[in-house]
Amino acid sequence: MTPRPHAHIDPAFAGATRPTPRTVAMRTFLPWQLLRFAAINLKMLRILWRNHHAHR
Repeated sequence: MTPRPHAHIDPAFAGATRPTPRTVAMRTFLPWQLLRFAAINLKMLRILWRNHHAHR
């Protein structure tokens, strides 16, 4: 992979790695994003449910 020419690269980001093509694809693939959104929300609900029932 050849780096793209840039007019100016901020030194803070000069050493940052670039995402792989698969990473970019997964970040932009709507069904995957919906699945991750649902999974995170279920985790939050489980935590809230446990917390709610622990204080009774």
